[in-house]
Amino acid sequence: MAPIDSDDNTTPGAGEELSARRRKAARYVVPVAVMGVAAATIGLVPALADSGDPDLPKVTAEELVQKIAESDVQQLSGTVRISTDLGLPDLGGLESGLMSGMSGGPGGDGKDGGSSADPSAKLTQLVSGSHTLRVAADGPDRQKVSLLEDAAEYSLIHDGKDVWGYDSKSNEVYHSTSDGAERPEKDVPATPKDFADQALESIDDTTSVKVAGTAQVAGRDAYRLVVEPRQKGSTVGAITVAVDAETGTPLKFTLTPASGGAAVVDAGFTKVSFAKPDASTFDFTPPKGAKVTEADEKAAKAPEHGRKAEGDLAKELDGLKVVGEGWNSIAAFDTGGQGLPTGAAGGGDLGGFLGSLGDQVKGDFGSGTVFKTRLVNALITEDGKIYAGAVTKDALVKAANAAK
Repeated sequence: MAPIDSDDNTTPGAGEELSARRRKAARYVVPVAVMGVAAATIGLVPALADSGDPDLPKVTAEELVQKIAESDVQQLSGTVRISTDLGLPDLGGLESGLMSGMSGGPGGDGKDGGSSADPSAKLTQLVSGSHTLRVAADGPDRQKVSLLEDAAEYSLIHDGKDVWGYDSKSNEVYHSTSDGAERPEKDVPATPKDFADQALESIDDTTSVKVAGTAQVAGRDAYRLVVEPRQKGSTVGAITVAVDAETGTPLKFTLTPASGGAAVVDAGFTKVSFAKPDASTFDFTPPKGAKVTEADEKAAKAPEHGRKAEGDLAKELDGLKVVGEGWNSIAAFDTGGQGLPTGAAGGGDLGGFLGSLGDQVKGDFGSGTVFKTRLVNALITEDGKIYAGAVTKDALVKAANAAK
Protein backbone atom coordinates (compact mmCIF):
# COMPACT_ATOMS: atom_id res chain seq x y z
CA MET A 1 0.00 0.00 0.00
CA ALA A 2 1.32 3.42 -0.84
CA PRO A 3 2.24 5.67 2.09
CA ILE A 4 -0.08 8.55 2.95
CA ASP A 5 1.35 12.03 3.21
CA SER A 6 0.70 14.66 5.86
CA ASP A 7 -2.38 16.11 4.15
CA ASP A 8 -4.11 12.72 4.43
CA ASN A 9 -3.77 11.94 0.73
CA THR A 10 -1.94 8.95 -0.70
CA THR A 11 1.26 9.34 -2.66
CA PRO A 12 3.54 6.73 -4.27
CA GLY A 13 6.65 5.66 -2.37
CA ALA A 14 9.60 3.33 -2.50
CA GLY A 15 8.22 1.27 0.35
CA GLU A 16 5.03 0.44 -1.50
CA GLU A 17 3.97 -3.14 -0.76
CA LEU A 18 1.74 -3.76 -3.80
CA SER A 19 2.91 -3.88 -7.38
CA ALA A 20 1.20 -1.71 -9.98
CA ARG A 21 -0.36 -4.79 -11.53
CA ARG A 22 -1.88 -5.95 -8.24
CA ARG A 23 -3.23 -2.46 -7.50
CA LYS A 24 -4.96 -2.37 -10.86
CA ALA A 25 -6.41 -5.80 -10.31
CA ALA A 26 -7.60 -4.86 -6.83
CA ARG A 27 -9.24 -1.71 -8.19
CA TYR A 28 -11.18 -3.85 -10.63
CA VAL A 29 -12.09 -6.41 -7.97
CA VAL A 30 -13.89 -3.87 -5.76
CA PRO A 31 -16.87 -3.26 -8.10
CA VAL A 32 -16.91 -6.84 -9.32
CA ALA A 33 -17.09 -8.12 -5.76
CA VAL A 34 -20.09 -5.89 -5.22
CA MET A 35 -21.80 -7.60 -8.16
CA GLY A 36 -20.98 -11.04 -6.75
CA VAL A 37 -17.55 -12.56 -7.20
CA ALA A 38 -18.96 -16.07 -7.28
CA ALA A 39 -21.34 -15.14 -10.09
CA ALA A 40 -18.89 -13.74 -12.56
CA THR A 41 -16.03 -12.33 -12.18
CA ILE A 42 -27.68 -5.26 3.34
CA GLY A 43 -32.63 -2.32 5.12
CA LEU A 44 -29.96 0.22 5.49
CA VAL A 45 -27.87 0.45 8.64
CA PRO A 46 -28.54 3.48 10.83
CA ALA A 47 -26.55 6.55 9.83
CA LEU A 48 -22.96 6.61 11.05
CA ALA A 49 -23.58 9.49 13.43
CA ASP A 50 -26.98 8.34 14.69
CA SER A 51 -25.80 7.96 18.29
CA GLY A 52 -23.70 11.11 18.44
CA ASP A 53 -20.10 11.72 17.45
CA PRO A 54 -17.71 10.50 20.15
CA ASP A 55 -14.75 12.63 21.21
CA LEU A 56 -11.69 10.62 20.22
CA PRO A 57 -7.96 11.43 19.99
CA LYS A 58 -6.94 12.88 16.64
CA VAL A 59 -5.42 10.49 14.11
CA THR A 60 -4.08 10.96 10.61
CA ALA A 61 -5.30 8.95 7.64
CA GLU A 62 -1.96 7.14 7.54
CA GLU A 63 -2.26 6.15 11.20
CA LEU A 64 -5.84 4.96 10.72
CA VAL A 65 -5.01 2.87 7.64
CA GLN A 66 -2.10 1.38 9.57
CA LYS A 67 -4.42 0.62 12.49
CA ILE A 68 -6.69 -1.34 10.16
CA ALA A 69 -3.71 -3.20 8.67
CA GLU A 70 -2.39 -4.14 12.11
CA SER A 71 -5.77 -5.18 13.49
CA ASP A 72 -5.57 -8.80 14.57
CA VAL A 73 -9.09 -9.55 15.72
CA GLN A 74 -9.44 -13.34 15.68
CA GLN A 75 -12.72 -13.67 17.57
CA LEU A 76 -16.01 -11.88 17.11
CA SER A 77 -19.72 -12.38 16.66
CA GLY A 78 -22.55 -10.12 15.68
CA THR A 79 -25.28 -9.10 13.27
CA VAL A 80 -24.60 -7.40 9.95
CA ARG A 81 -27.11 -5.55 7.78
CA ILE A 82 -26.15 -5.29 4.14
CA SER A 83 -27.91 -3.43 1.34
CA THR A 84 -26.89 -3.45 -2.31
CA ASP A 85 -28.47 -1.17 -4.91
CA LEU A 86 -26.80 -1.41 -8.31
CA GLY A 87 -29.85 -0.06 -10.10
CA LEU A 88 -30.29 -3.25 -12.10
CA PRO A 89 -33.50 -3.57 -14.12
CA ASP A 90 -36.29 -5.67 -12.63
CA LEU A 91 -36.33 -8.85 -14.66
CA GLY A 92 -38.71 -10.73 -12.39
CA GLY A 93 -35.93 -12.72 -10.72
CA LEU A 94 -34.29 -13.66 -14.02
CA GLU A 95 -31.00 -12.02 -13.09
CA SER A 96 -30.76 -14.04 -9.85
CA GLY A 97 -31.41 -17.24 -11.74
CA LEU A 98 -28.74 -16.43 -14.28
CA MET A 99 -26.19 -15.70 -11.56
CA SER A 100 -27.01 -18.89 -9.70
CA GLY A 101 -26.62 -20.87 -12.89
CA MET A 102 -23.30 -19.25 -13.71
CA SER A 103 -21.86 -19.80 -10.27
CA GLY A 104 -23.40 -23.04 -9.17
CA GLY A 105 -23.56 -24.98 -12.39
CA PRO A 106 -26.54 -27.17 -13.11
CA GLY A 107 -29.35 -26.79 -10.68
CA GLY A 108 -28.54 -24.33 -7.96
CA ASP A 109 -32.09 -24.96 -6.77
CA GLY A 110 -31.69 -28.62 -5.98
CA LYS A 111 -32.53 -29.76 -9.52
CA ASP A 112 -30.36 -31.48 -12.12
CA GLY A 113 -27.82 -32.59 -9.53
CA GLY A 114 -27.37 -29.14 -7.99
CA SER A 115 -27.99 -28.18 -4.38
CA SER A 116 -29.85 -25.18 -2.94
CA ALA A 117 -27.26 -25.28 -0.12
CA ASP A 118 -24.32 -24.69 -2.49
CA PRO A 119 -22.74 -21.42 -1.24
CA SER A 120 -21.59 -20.40 -4.72
CA ALA A 121 -25.25 -20.09 -5.69
CA LYS A 122 -26.86 -19.13 -2.37
CA LEU A 123 -24.64 -16.20 -1.40
CA THR A 124 -25.15 -14.48 -4.75
CA GLN A 125 -28.41 -13.25 -3.21
CA LEU A 126 -26.27 -10.53 -1.63
CA VAL A 127 -25.89 -8.95 -5.06
CA SER A 128 -29.17 -7.06 -4.60
CA GLY A 129 -31.68 -6.01 -1.97
CA SER A 130 -31.41 -5.92 1.81
CA HIS A 131 -30.30 -8.80 3.99
CA THR A 132 -29.48 -9.63 7.60
CA LEU A 133 -26.49 -11.83 8.43
CA ARG A 134 -25.27 -13.36 11.65
CA VAL A 135 -21.50 -13.80 11.67
CA ALA A 136 -19.04 -15.46 14.04
CA ALA A 137 -15.33 -16.18 13.93
CA ASP A 138 -12.87 -17.98 16.18
CA GLY A 139 -9.48 -17.86 14.53
CA PRO A 140 -8.60 -18.84 10.97
CA ASP A 141 -10.15 -22.32 11.18
CA ARG A 142 -13.65 -21.50 12.44
CA GLN A 143 -16.13 -19.12 10.86
CA LYS A 144 -19.88 -19.04 10.38
CA VAL A 145 -22.12 -16.83 8.28
CA SER A 146 -25.90 -17.20 8.43
CA LEU A 147 -28.25 -15.50 5.99
CA LEU A 148 -31.60 -14.88 7.71
CA GLU A 149 -34.65 -15.16 5.49
CA ASP A 150 -38.41 -15.21 6.06
CA ALA A 151 -39.06 -18.26 8.26
CA ALA A 152 -35.81 -19.80 7.00
CA GLU A 153 -32.06 -19.58 7.39
CA TYR A 154 -29.03 -20.44 5.31
CA SER A 155 -25.76 -21.13 7.12
CA LEU A 156 -22.21 -21.55 5.87
CA ILE A 157 -19.92 -23.12 8.47
CA HIS A 158 -16.15 -23.57 8.22
CA ASP A 159 -14.82 -25.85 10.96
CA GLY A 160 -11.29 -27.08 10.34
CA LYS A 161 -11.19 -28.92 7.04
CA ASP A 162 -14.96 -29.19 6.77
CA VAL A 163 -17.13 -26.62 5.03
CA TRP A 164 -20.89 -27.06 5.43
CA GLY A 165 -23.72 -25.22 3.73
CA TYR A 166 -27.25 -25.76 5.10
CA ASP A 167 -30.51 -24.44 3.67
CA SER A 168 -33.27 -24.93 6.26
CA LYS A 169 -36.00 -24.12 3.74
CA SER A 170 -35.20 -27.07 1.49
CA ASN A 171 -33.48 -29.15 4.21
CA GLU A 172 -30.47 -29.57 1.94
CA VAL A 173 -26.82 -29.79 2.94
CA TYR A 174 -23.71 -29.09 0.87
CA HIS A 175 -20.37 -30.43 2.10
CA SER A 176 -16.83 -29.82 0.90
CA THR A 177 -13.36 -29.92 2.39
CA SER A 178 -10.78 -27.17 2.61
CA ASP A 179 -7.03 -27.23 3.22
CA GLY A 180 -7.46 -24.19 5.46
CA ALA A 181 -5.41 -21.92 3.22
CA GLU A 182 -8.41 -19.77 2.33
CA ARG A 183 -11.64 -18.91 4.08
CA PRO A 184 -14.24 -20.38 1.74
CA GLU A 185 -16.84 -17.69 2.43
CA LYS A 186 -14.41 -14.94 1.37
CA ASP A 187 -15.46 -15.59 -2.23
CA VAL A 188 -18.43 -13.31 -1.52
CA PRO A 189 -17.91 -10.28 0.76
CA ALA A 190 -20.17 -10.55 3.80
CA THR A 191 -18.73 -8.19 6.44
CA PRO A 192 -17.48 -4.58 6.45
CA LYS A 193 -13.93 -5.89 6.75
CA ASP A 194 -14.28 -8.00 3.60
CA PHE A 195 -15.26 -4.92 1.59
CA ALA A 196 -12.74 -2.61 3.29
CA ASP A 197 -9.81 -4.96 2.70
CA GLN A 198 -10.45 -4.88 -1.05
CA ALA A 199 -10.82 -1.11 -1.13
CA LEU A 200 -7.70 -0.36 0.93
CA GLU A 201 -5.52 -2.77 -1.06
CA SER A 202 -6.13 -0.62 -4.13
CA ILE A 203 -4.97 2.68 -2.63
CA ASP A 204 -2.44 4.51 -4.83
CA ASP A 205 -1.57 8.03 -5.96
CA THR A 206 -4.91 8.36 -7.79
CA THR A 207 -6.68 8.23 -4.43
CA SER A 208 -7.52 10.78 -1.74
CA VAL A 209 -7.71 9.37 1.79
CA LYS A 210 -8.74 11.39 4.83
CA VAL A 211 -10.23 11.09 8.31
CA ALA A 212 -13.67 12.74 8.39
CA GLY A 213 -14.66 12.81 12.03
CA THR A 214 -15.98 10.12 14.33
CA ALA A 215 -19.11 8.02 14.74
CA GLN A 216 -20.79 5.33 16.79
CA VAL A 217 -21.60 2.01 15.14
CA ALA A 218 -23.22 -0.87 17.00
CA GLY A 219 -22.58 1.00 20.27
CA ARG A 220 -18.84 1.33 19.65
CA ASP A 221 -16.72 4.46 19.08
CA ALA A 222 -15.27 4.67 15.59
CA TYR A 223 -13.32 6.89 13.22
CA ARG A 224 -14.65 7.66 9.72
CA LEU A 225 -12.11 7.02 6.95
CA VAL A 226 -13.10 8.44 3.55
CA VAL A 227 -11.53 7.18 0.32
CA GLU A 228 -12.24 9.10 -2.90
CA PRO A 229 -10.93 8.92 -6.48
CA ARG A 230 -9.01 11.94 -7.70
CA GLN A 231 -9.62 11.07 -11.34
CA LYS A 232 -12.57 12.06 -13.45
CA GLY A 233 -14.45 9.33 -15.24
CA SER A 234 -14.97 6.95 -12.33
CA THR A 235 -18.49 5.98 -11.28
CA VAL A 236 -17.31 5.75 -7.65
CA GLY A 237 -18.13 8.82 -5.57
CA ALA A 238 -16.66 7.88 -2.19
CA ILE A 239 -16.02 4.96 0.11
CA THR A 240 -16.53 5.52 3.83
CA VAL A 241 -15.24 3.04 6.40
CA ALA A 242 -16.13 3.29 10.10
CA VAL A 243 -13.11 1.93 11.98
CA ASP A 244 -13.42 0.68 15.55
CA ALA A 245 -11.29 3.00 17.67
CA GLU A 246 -10.12 0.24 19.99
CA THR A 247 -9.49 -2.74 17.74
CA GLY A 248 -9.07 -1.21 14.26
CA THR A 249 -11.79 -3.48 12.88
CA PRO A 250 -13.97 -2.00 10.11
CA LEU A 251 -17.52 -1.80 11.52
CA LYS A 252 -19.29 -0.25 8.53
CA PHE A 253 -18.59 0.13 4.82
CA THR A 254 -20.49 2.51 2.54
CA LEU A 255 -19.89 3.03 -1.17
CA THR A 256 -21.73 5.94 -2.80
CA PRO A 257 -21.80 6.50 -6.57
CA ALA A 258 -20.57 9.62 -8.34
CA SER A 259 -24.11 10.07 -9.68
CA GLY A 260 -25.44 10.62 -6.15
CA GLY A 261 -28.42 9.07 -4.41
CA ALA A 262 -28.54 6.05 -2.15
CA ALA A 263 -25.44 4.00 -1.44
CA VAL A 264 -24.57 1.23 -3.87
CA VAL A 265 -23.30 -0.86 -0.98
CA ASP A 266 -24.01 -0.24 2.69
CA ALA A 267 -22.78 -2.94 5.07
CA GLY A 268 -22.44 -2.55 8.80
CA PHE A 269 -22.70 -4.22 12.16
CA THR A 270 -25.83 -3.51 14.19
CA LYS A 271 -24.51 -5.70 17.02
CA VAL A 272 -20.94 -6.83 17.60
CA SER A 273 -18.91 -8.53 20.32
CA PHE A 274 -15.21 -9.33 20.35
CA ALA A 275 -15.57 -12.10 22.93
CA LYS A 276 -14.79 -15.71 22.02
CA PRO A 277 -17.89 -17.36 20.53
CA ASP A 278 -19.14 -20.55 22.14
CA ALA A 279 -17.51 -23.59 20.55
CA SER A 280 -20.92 -25.07 19.78
CA THR A 281 -21.53 -22.19 17.33
CA PHE A 282 -19.46 -24.04 14.75
CA ASP A 283 -20.80 -27.53 15.36
CA PHE A 284 -22.84 -29.00 12.55
CA THR A 285 -24.42 -32.39 11.90
CA PRO A 286 -26.73 -32.87 8.92
CA PRO A 287 -30.34 -33.02 10.16
CA LYS A 288 -32.22 -36.27 9.85
CA GLY A 289 -33.72 -36.68 6.41
CA ALA A 290 -31.64 -33.89 4.85
CA LYS A 291 -30.34 -34.34 1.34
CA VAL A 292 -26.53 -34.13 1.46
CA THR A 293 -24.53 -33.19 -1.63
CA GLU A 294 -20.79 -33.77 -1.59
CA ALA A 295 -18.75 -31.28 -3.62
CA ASP A 296 -16.60 -34.01 -5.17
CA GLU A 297 -19.65 -36.00 -6.23
CA LYS A 298 -21.24 -32.94 -7.81
CA ALA A 299 -18.11 -32.26 -9.84
CA ALA A 300 -18.02 -35.87 -11.03
CA LYS A 301 -21.66 -35.71 -12.15
CA ALA A 302 -21.29 -32.43 -14.04
CA PRO A 303 -22.14 -32.81 -17.75
CA GLU A 304 -19.15 -33.07 -20.07
CA HIS A 305 -20.23 -30.02 -22.05
CA GLY A 306 -20.41 -28.05 -18.79
CA ARG A 307 -16.83 -28.94 -17.91
CA LYS A 308 -15.71 -27.95 -21.40
CA ALA A 309 -17.54 -24.63 -21.12
CA GLU A 310 -15.79 -23.90 -17.82
CA GLY A 311 -12.46 -24.70 -19.44
CA ASP A 312 -13.20 -22.39 -22.33
CA LEU A 313 -14.12 -19.60 -19.92
CA ALA A 314 -10.90 -20.12 -17.98
CA LYS A 315 -8.91 -19.75 -21.19
CA GLU A 316 -10.76 -16.54 -22.01
CA LEU A 317 -10.09 -15.07 -18.56
CA ASP A 318 -6.42 -15.99 -18.92
CA GLY A 319 -6.33 -13.34 -21.64
CA LEU A 320 -7.92 -10.67 -19.45
CA LYS A 321 -6.02 -7.39 -19.45
CA VAL A 322 -6.39 -4.38 -17.17
CA VAL A 323 -5.96 -1.11 -19.02
CA GLY A 324 -5.96 2.41 -17.64
CA GLU A 325 -4.82 3.64 -14.25
CA GLY A 326 -6.25 3.72 -10.75
CA TRP A 327 -9.98 4.25 -10.49
CA ASN A 328 -10.22 4.39 -14.28
CA SER A 329 -8.88 0.86 -14.70
CA ILE A 330 -10.87 -1.23 -17.18
CA ALA A 331 -10.85 -5.00 -17.55
CA ALA A 332 -10.73 -6.06 -21.20
CA PHE A 333 -10.83 -9.44 -22.88
CA ASP A 334 -11.75 -10.96 -26.21
CA THR A 335 -14.39 -13.69 -26.42
CA GLY A 336 -13.13 -14.71 -29.83
CA GLY A 337 -15.88 -13.18 -31.92
CA GLN A 338 -18.87 -14.09 -29.76
CA GLY A 339 -20.45 -10.64 -29.81
CA LEU A 340 -23.87 -9.76 -28.42
CA PRO A 341 -26.71 -10.33 -30.89
CA THR A 342 -28.68 -7.14 -31.44
CA GLY A 343 -31.56 -6.39 -33.76
CA ALA A 344 -33.58 -8.77 -35.89
CA ALA A 345 -30.62 -9.76 -38.04
CA GLY A 346 -28.42 -10.46 -35.06
CA GLY A 347 -30.62 -12.50 -32.79
CA GLY A 348 -34.30 -11.86 -33.42
CA ASP A 349 -36.44 -11.11 -30.39
CA LEU A 350 -33.66 -12.09 -27.98
CA GLY A 351 -31.21 -9.76 -29.65
CA GLY A 352 -33.71 -6.94 -29.54
CA PHE A 353 -34.48 -7.56 -25.88
CA LEU A 354 -30.82 -7.62 -24.85
CA GLY A 355 -30.12 -4.54 -26.93
CA SER A 356 -32.98 -2.65 -25.26
CA LEU A 357 -31.29 -3.08 -21.88
CA GLY A 358 -28.21 -1.15 -23.01
CA ASP A 359 -27.10 1.89 -24.98
CA GLN A 360 -25.97 1.44 -28.56
CA VAL A 361 -22.60 3.11 -29.20
CA LYS A 362 -20.25 3.55 -32.13
CA GLY A 363 -16.62 4.54 -32.48
CA ASP A 364 -13.37 3.75 -34.19
CA PHE A 365 -13.71 0.24 -32.77
CA GLY A 366 -16.98 -0.32 -34.64
CA SER A 367 -20.28 -0.66 -32.78
CA GLY A 368 -21.49 -2.27 -29.59
CA THR A 369 -23.76 -2.06 -26.56
CA VAL A 370 -23.03 -0.52 -23.17
CA PHE A 371 -24.80 -2.11 -20.21
CA LYS A 372 -24.97 0.20 -17.20
CA THR A 373 -25.49 -0.08 -13.45
CA ARG A 374 -24.98 2.62 -10.82
CA LEU A 375 -21.41 1.40 -10.39
CA VAL A 376 -20.11 -1.04 -13.00
CA ASN A 377 -20.54 -0.51 -16.74
CA ALA A 378 -19.62 -2.89 -19.54
CA LEU A 379 -19.20 -2.45 -23.29
CA ILE A 380 -19.69 -5.51 -25.50
CA THR A 381 -18.63 -4.92 -29.09
CA GLU A 382 -20.16 -6.67 -32.07
CA ASP A 383 -16.90 -8.52 -32.69
CA GLY A 384 -16.89 -10.01 -29.18
CA LYS A 385 -14.60 -7.76 -27.16
CA ILE A 386 -15.64 -6.80 -23.64
CA TYR A 387 -14.58 -3.74 -21.64
CA ALA A 388 -15.82 -3.42 -18.05
CA GLY A 389 -15.10 -1.28 -15.01
CA ALA A 390 -16.36 1.30 -12.53
CA VAL A 391 -16.09 3.97 -15.22
CA THR A 392 -18.43 5.99 -17.43
CA LYS A 393 -19.74 4.98 -20.83
CA ASP A 394 -17.43 7.49 -22.52
CA ALA A 395 -14.42 5.97 -20.79
CA LEU A 396 -15.34 2.52 -22.10
CA VAL A 397 -15.71 3.78 -25.66
CA LYS A 398 -12.38 5.59 -25.38
CA ALA A 399 -10.67 2.39 -24.20
CA ALA A 400 -12.21 0.38 -27.05
CA ASN A 401 -11.05 2.99 -29.60
CA ALA A 402 -7.53 2.97 -28.18
CA ALA A 403 -7.35 -0.82 -28.47
CA LYS A 404 -8.39 -0.81 -32.11
